[in-house]
Amino acid sequence: MSTKATDEAHMRAALALARRGLGETAPNPSVGCVIVAQDRVVGRGRTAAGGRPHAEVEALKMAGSAARGATAYVTLEPCAFTGKTGPCTSALIEAGIKRVVIGAGDPHPKVNGAGVAQLRAAGVAVDENILQKECTAVISGFLSVVQRQRPLVRLKLASTLDGRIATSTKESQWLTGEAARRAVHAIRGRHDAVLAGVGTVLSDDPDLTCRIEGFRSSPLVRIVIDSHLRTPLMSRLVRTAAIHPLWILHRNGADALRKRALENAGVKLIELPASSAGVDLLAGLQALAKHGLTRILVEGGGTLSAGLLRAGLVDRLAWFHAPSIIGGDGWPAAQAFGVSTLASMPRFKLMARESFGDDILTTYRKAD
Repeated sequence: MSTKATDEAHMRAALALARRGLGETAPNPSVGCVIVAQDRVVGRGRTAAGGRPHAEVEALKMAGSAARGATAYVTLEPCAFTGKTGPCTSALIEAGIKRVVIGAGDPHPKVNGAGVAQLRAAGVAVDENILQKECTAVISGFLSVVQRQRPLVRLKLASTLDGRIATSTKESQWLTGEAARRAVHAIRGRHDAVLAGVGTVLSDDPDLTCRIEGFRSSPLVRIVIDSHLRTPLMSRLVRTAAIHPLWILHRNGADALRKRALENAGVKLIELPASSAGVDLLAGLQALAKHGLTRILVEGGGTLSAGLLRAGLVDRLAWFHAPSIIGGDGWPAAQAFGVSTLASMPRFKLMARESFGDDILTTYRKAD
């Protein structure tokens, strides 16, 4: 007989599986599933890279005939509609699963309670909202797309204690130590894409890849906001576009020859309406959602950071602080963006604090 502690323990195992898929399952959420028969785990699965097969199908495949009469622990309500594959509810029912324990409901209009209803109609016992907060956090990017039509945005900053990202001469490598830089690659690996502004590309010529061997099974999408297509054709980003996807968000009316040269190099161009800041950032994020992205890590300079903060588009903040001070003549983490009163400041709530050598990573979420 199951207990709350037992259910939570198995759901934590399913959550661990789901977290392993973060950054590789878009446009689908990363889901984990554990199947338990007579107090023994007989099946495990998570959403595969690219979003299919789903976690339930993978776990049922491992469980085989042992799934009959078993309990399935799933971090997200099973899908109840036929898309590129059949509904997971049908797979669970046909396998003879007796009970399904669900972490979080699926707000997608094609599911949104229908999965639970189908299971119960077939005589399957269903328990909901087990470790709901933790399960909802794992699908936060998917939820953002469903509810706000844009990806979840995490802004990553690395600065001195006084919030400077470079000296007055723009020297910035390396503010933080090796352990912190490795942590950044791990953060990149758990997102669908990493985004930077063209200013960062011109000054640093970055790779914007996840350089932890074996961390991902699929390449990370790199995105540049570049209104006038100034990204150099010989930049590292363009030269590696055939291996690591490179997308550029640009304003309408960009030079046709420049567009053709970048496209011939394998770059994906996404045209956006012009704005006073170059491109409309909200429109850009909405376009990225339509192209299947759910989780974006932003590694821009002070101008891009300020633009996103001004527009209220930063959902999470990952701030690395190095134990050093540059002073007021250094370059700030965020340029001026029109805050004249304390009431108008973007506000965040503390989520976690970690140490990486002498550097500190503080993670925040946008205040409700």
